Amino acid sequence: MEHVNYTSISQLGADSSSSSSSANSAMILCCECGVAIQPNPANMCVTCLRNHVDITENIPKQAVLHFCRNCERYLQPPNEWVQASLESRELLAVCLKKLKGLKEVKLIDAGFIWTEQHSKRIKVKLTVHGEISGGTVLQQVFIVEFTVQNQMCTDCHRTEAKDFWRCLVQVRQRAENKKTFYYLEQLILKYKAHENTLGIKPEHGGLDFYYVSENHARRMVDFLQTMVPSKVTTSKRLISHDIHSNNYNYKYNWSVEIAPISKDSAVCISKKLRQQLGNISPVCLVNRVSSNIHLIDPLTGQIAEVTTQVYFRAPFEAVCNPKQLIEYVVMDIDVIHEKDRKSYPGQGMLSNKHALCDVWVVRTSELGINDNPIHTRSHLGHLLKVGDSVMGYNTGEANINDPEFDKLPTDQIPDVILVRKHYDRQTRLSQRLWKIKHLADEKTDERSKYDYHEFLDDIEENPDIRGHINIYRDTKKSLPIEVETSAAGDVPQITLAEMLEDMTLDCADDEMGDGEQPEPLPEPEPQL
Repeated sequence: MEHVNYTSISQLGADSSSSSSSANSAMILCCECGVAIQPNPANMCVTCLRNHVDITENIPKQAVLHFCRNCERYLQPPNEWVQASLESRELLAVCLKKLKGLKEVKLIDAGFIWTEQHSKRIKVKLTVHGEISGGTVLQQVFIVEFTVQNQMCTDCHRTEAKDFWRCLVQVRQRAENKKTFYYLEQLILKYKAHENTLGIKPEHGGLDFYYVSENHARRMVDFLQTMVPSKVTTSKRLISHDIHSNNYNYKYNWSVEIAPISKDSAVCISKKLRQQLGNISPVCLVNRVSSNIHLIDPLTGQIAEVTTQVYFRAPFEAVCNPKQLIEYVVMDIDVIHEKDRKSYPGQGMLSNKHALCDVWVVRTSELGINDNPIHTRSHLGHLLKVGDSVMGYNTGEANINDPEFDKLPTDQIPDVILVRKHYDRQTRLSQRLWKIKHLADEKTDERSKYDYHEFLDDIEENPDIRGHINIYRDTKKSLPIEVETSAAGDVPQITLAEMLEDMTLDCADDEMGDGEQPEPLPEPEPQL
């Protein structure tokens, strides 16, 4: 009987098994389909993991976005409406906040997939990482489709209610000339101070601005006080209150009264105020109205500023308004040099933009009939020449009811106060290739039309005013060839470089784009 060494056989078997296991240790078989794979905690291949595990099962693949068509804002949960354009970062943030299951996975990437603008569909492509049993991290890419539904926001609901408002700002100017009010309207449009209004309603002598928030109304009042001299009166009315929670519901009202002074008006200043302004002449012209009232003495060229506080402490009104202007013709003119100007009384500053002159004028209606020209002194020496037409006030024959004016001696009252040079109205209208916008509908009465055309003339003559106004190119008008090629005379004009193009968004659906529309990307398979 042959002896068998089991010890050596067992050692030999152990050596052979260790060599074979070391050769096959890099690959294992999938527990589901038996395919050789790299070892992983789940012991399953990518296909089996995809069939058994879905890391995005708690994330909805379809959702709804609420969009307000009136203000073009999206609802951001819970109750905030945000402004967001298509395929913007703001809209992507709104879409991601609508998905509740994103907290369970790690978001790697997010982006939009192109959809038709009018389809009311928004598709977002998401890439997420998720950890499954055994510590395996699985990456998956999927697409979420959002349906855009129209829903009116709370602010637009209040706007449509017509009568619902909490704050009212009433802007009024009780004056015969409305040029200051037209200037304020353009300032509001320039700096977009009316963006948060519920509505704008024209009233007799001004405009009414309706607001929901008290902060927006106060911001509007502060803007008005910064731009024009005005006085504000505040009131409030109790609508309802809760005695248990001590909550009160008020309606607030701000009355903003603009100073009844406009450019080119003649004013009479009291003696006390004249001394504060450097002994300026009692009868002055309003050169400009901004946050302060800028005065100029037509007899000496002296200028002064009256602040809002000083004006409403001792208010003065216009003794002559632009509707009382009379057209004169310059018969002779003698410009006064700079060295002679300083010899006149007065301690204030002198205007460097004006030239003082002695001028002899005759009424246009009396030209050829009256051979006795009227002598006066004017600050328009840099503009006038013999034969020009000029507009002025005939204070000698005007019916002026002002207590300060009645106290003045005759030698301090000029017979004629020249205000501005006159240009042919038809020539100015034919060469006016620009326009401005308005907050409310334009008035059609003759008085308002005259004031409005005077305001447009001031825009053309004063470059300082144009810096605070948006001037748009009027595409309905074109300059004739004979006017373009020939000299247009000394009529002030606005160049094309100072005009803005009025943007229009009207285009057909088939003009939205000429290129081919990109196809949506296919949904990729999850990767291990």
